[in-house]
Amino acid sequence: MKIRVFPPSVAIGLLACVVSAPATTVFVQGRPLSEAQKLAGDSTPNPGPLATDVSGKIKSKDIRYAMKKVADWQIQHSEAKFDQDWTYAPLYVGLIATSTTTGDAKYSDTVVHSVGEKFEWKLLDKRFPHADDQALGQAYEELYLQKKDPVRIADTKAILDRMLTLKDSPDKDVWWWCDALFMAPPALAKLSAITGDRQYLDVLDREWDLTTAHLYDPAERLYFRDKSFLDRKEANGAKLFWGRGNGWVLAGLARTLAVMPKDYPAREKYVKLFRDMSDRVAGLQQSDGLWHTGLLDQSAYKLPEISGSAFFTYAMTWGVNNGILDRKKYVPVIERAWAGMQKHIYADGRLGSIQPIGAAPGAFDESTSYVYGVGAYLLAGSEIDKLAGKKK
Repeated sequence: MKIRVFPPSVAIGLLACVVSAPATTVFVQGRPLSEAQKLAGDSTPNPGPLATDVSGKIKSKDIRYAMKKVADWQIQHSEAKFDQDWTYAPLYVGLIATSTTTGDAKYSDTVVHSVGEKFEWKLLDKRFPHADDQALGQAYEELYLQKKDPVRIADTKAILDRMLTLKDSPDKDVWWWCDALFMAPPALAKLSAITGDRQYLDVLDREWDLTTAHLYDPAERLYFRDKSFLDRKEANGAKLFWGRGNGWVLAGLARTLAVMPKDYPAREKYVKLFRDMSDRVAGLQQSDGLWHTGLLDQSAYKLPEISGSAFFTYAMTWGVNNGILDRKKYVPVIERAWAGMQKHIYADGRLGSIQPIGAAPGAFDESTSYVYGVGAYLLAGSEIDKLAGKKK
């Protein structure tokens, strides 16, 4: 049997369009791709009926009910498979946000006991400085702020400290794929806020600039997934920009700005980027309130995609709540997006229409559900609940 070993962020991108010969085996984090897939999500031919008890109304009671319904299903479905991989990192911060929003500690406690304690508050550390392996640090940092036990961030800090002396390679950026801008920068920014050490922000700023120089298209105000996409086109001839890839970036920007000091010299650069991307994304919203996997040829993709849509919604709502985005312009976008997402919740709480692990636009089923998409949905709900409070 022929065995091919890919870097994880490349290997997982093959999933949405696997056309390799049957004799080829792809490994991710030392596991066959099929195994990594099973840990993070699935689809089912019999998902049951869609939920009739959830509402798209921007009211706290409705928002919190939907968040808990989805979070409860995900915990029941996945807690035994909780992992240190990047796929789960958005779910963990989403669960923590669910506790903060609803006042029910069980979601945050689940992350404490079934992640922090289970993995001894450690990150994966076999391929430093890979950003995917640093994503879990965001959850550890948030739980540290709840209970300032140094053990909760000791390993995260030790690994991120190594970023301070990292020497860049002229051949390959540290964050060479756009997803990385969600995985590592918020962890660095929050550690800076916790410690008061701005060196973490300086490293973040240097590496973000390199990634942006190579992957950001200022004319389109969107990021290519990685260099291999710079010349790729959609069927309609437009440039190929992946929905969730840009969702990762916009959400990463929001989470970074949330803890970046207002007097940090480079902050306005990130605010401008956030506004530019938000404006572009808002203009690409479809009639159902959501976005498809290929942003500039959305009609070529059958289903709306929840993970990218939820990350966009989370980020834009955060922007409105924090006075960075215009309320009058963006609240209607947010309202349509939230209402659209509710139509993909099943009666048992499964959140569907989430693209599997991948790196490019691709096909999936209506029932397909993955943990990072649920995390994005919960983060969006947490910010929309704040918006609901401001609407009173």
